[in-house]
Amino acid sequence: QVQLVESGGGLVQPGGSLRLSCAASGAVFMIADMAWYRQAPGEERELVAYITRGGTRNYANSVKGRFTISRDGPEMTVYLQMNSLKPEDTAVYYCKAGNFWGQGTLVTVSS
Repeated sequence: QVQLVESGGGLVQPGGSLRLSCAASGAVFMIADMAWYRQAPGEERELVAYITRGGTRNYANSVKGRFTISRDGPEMTVYLQMNSLKPEDTAVYYCKAGNFWGQGTLVTVSS
């Protein structure tokens, strides 16, 4: 079992920044890729970004150039730096590692 705990969500104005964190614990040796997903009200959950054990990154087109995913290997923590936030980025953001999900953290972008 792997436990994932997200933090860092909140309310931010358009154009602002937030940094999400996801700390993994438990059977972390099982973890290869780690990813961030998001789900807006009434929408399906979508992939935002992922990072492999070797550090390869990939992003959804909607966030390229604004979001950066990174991971701290020894601490098994994955981060999502979100800049130039837009109202359409409003969603619950979830961390995923293997088949395990975190509980989600709400990001609201509004003036």
